[in-house]
Amino acid sequence: MFVPCDRGGGSAAPDFKGFTLLMPAVSVGNVGQLAIDLVISTLDMTKVGYFYTDCLVPMVGNNPYATAEENSMELSINAEVYSLPSKKLVVLQIRSPFIKNKYRPFCETLLSWVKSSKCARVVLLSSSHAYQRDDEQLLGTPLRYLLTPDLEKAVGGRMKELNWKEMEKVAAYPGINNTDKVLHIPGGGITKLLFTESCSEGIQMAVLLKFCSEGDNIPDAFVLVNYLNEWLQLIKSEVSTVWSKWKIPSSWRLLFGNGLPPALF
Repeated sequence: MFVPCDRGGGSAAPDFKGFTLLMPAVSVGNVGQLAIDLVISTLDMTKVGYFYTDCLVPMVGNNPYATAEENSMELSINAEVYSLPSKKLVVLQIRSPFIKNKYRPFCETLLSWVKSSKCARVVLLSSSHAYQRDDEQLLGTPLRYLLTPDLEKAVGGRMKELNWKEMEKVAAYPGINNTDKVLHIPGGGITKLLFTESCSEGIQMAVLLKFCSEGDNIPDAFVLVNYLNEWLQLIKSEVSTVWSKWKIPSSWRLLFGNGLPPALF
């Protein structure tokens, strides 16, 4: 459940009515989580609370978005919520893996919060194993999207304008029966379950994902966050280089410093 930050002033919990909830799936390469890092850091979003759950591995660490010594010692945990009211955007960042057999309880709790907070829609950033693509998925861009029926009515036309490719269904029994098609997102973590549950619950959800492999997934994160930006226009996109649009979080320098281009520092 969502627990607001205690600011000491007794202020009411933040109002997310009509907001877009942006969150990652814990999936191959952690691409969604890295992309969320870029959004929070670039938009300088304010932490407004955390998502209390026993479905994630517990963890604690320093502020991953520290900008000065004064805020570098702030603590962060496994699931935190950030907000930017000017863009009606709320972000749930997940920083640890799921405990075995806890996918479904997490999805139920999350979707219950989405309903109670009256968020307008959910956008899930995810990834899938590149090596498990079928022949059709090997063609063209490595980026795909999915829309629940309720969101399809609202933004389906926009996706066609952007010339985006919808995630293809694959044969349920390849080589035996190629007629029956199913949604298959290998390496996608909670992606498929959360999407199908949202379809059943009538929740407006979009999944944006990239096919990738484990390794240095920073470039994948930039590609995915730019894909998101094509639609939501979170930042101006006139800049020609993919690297320079987004602000790199301080935590990336500690983890990946030698692997980042000099222009990012």
